[in-house]
Amino acid sequence: MKRAVYSQFGTPETVLKFEEADRPQPGEGQVLVKMVLSPIHNHDLMTIAGQYGFKPPLPAVPGTEAVGIVEALGAGVTNLKVGQRVAGGAEQTWAEFYTANAARLVPVPDSVSDETACQLVAMPLSTKMLLDTLEVKDGDWIAINAANGAVGKLLAQYGAEKGVKVLGLVRRAAAVDELAKTGFTTVVATEGADWRDKVRAITGGARIVRGIESLGGDGANELSSILADGAQLVSFGAMTNTPLKISAGELLFRNITVKGFWGAKPPVKPERVGVLLGELIKDAAEGKLVLDIEAAYTIDQVAEAAKASGEPGRKGKIAIKA
Repeated sequence: MKRAVYSQFGTPETVLKFEEADRPQPGEGQVLVKMVLSPIHNHDLMTIAGQYGFKPPLPAVPGTEAVGIVEALGAGVTNLKVGQRVAGGAEQTWAEFYTANAARLVPVPDSVSDETACQLVAMPLSTKMLLDTLEVKDGDWIAINAANGAVGKLLAQYGAEKGVKVLGLVRRAAAVDELAKTGFTTVVATEGADWRDKVRAITGGARIVRGIESLGGDGANELSSILADGAQLVSFGAMTNTPLKISAGELLFRNITVKGFWGAKPPVKPERVGVLLGELIKDAAEGKLVLDIEAAYTIDQVAEAAKASGEPGRKGKIAIKA
């Protein structure tokens, strides 16, 4: 089979190659899956660059989520069947075949597209788990920067279901109009000097009690500047790949607290994760959750795919296809 591989950490489009390898065999509690579509997430690229929360032993096969068809069952697997289309988190998914823990996979209804199914876990599930841990209630305001990303759109959607009001920050005025077409209308572009006035106009001056920070760098100071005294800022990502910057005054004089959230180690019980994943499958089956893929590349085009994933202005994920 073909698989993507990297033998050193570095710029993904430089270090990623493809190779022929033996098809893996499922162990106890595992299934062998024939990959159909696997998205390229920011954390995949950060892992390849050696900048993520863990470093796999090299050489390594990237990929952490996919949709595929169950090819074979390992010992003790009873929840899945050969021939089922399944989605969920896994490892080494940028390959024609991969093995996965059967307990982490869910069957996908026919009404759900491959494009949506292949990316149900990383962003949607993380968003649901995040909302579970924010300790916000009906009527509360929260804010998120990089709001035109998948998490921003999903946070607006799932926050509204809980009665939580979501303010989005983006860097371009054009992104405000783009998000308005999706129904996310409480969005402000930070490129103008008066953007904080626009925030106050949208919120009516209400307290913003949580900030979801996904940029890193100066994004933290920018976001904390619109939070209420005593609010909490949650570091969720680092799209700029630069250290988080927040002034001492924000912490000392305004009592802003900072914490991190990592989907790989969420403060959510496993049984609750299963409930949330079930909700996502239901939403996708009913057409309430649709996630786009802008382009899919074959495994032998993995370096090109990684480069395309870093291009700004995409309207959907870049994916690897078998």
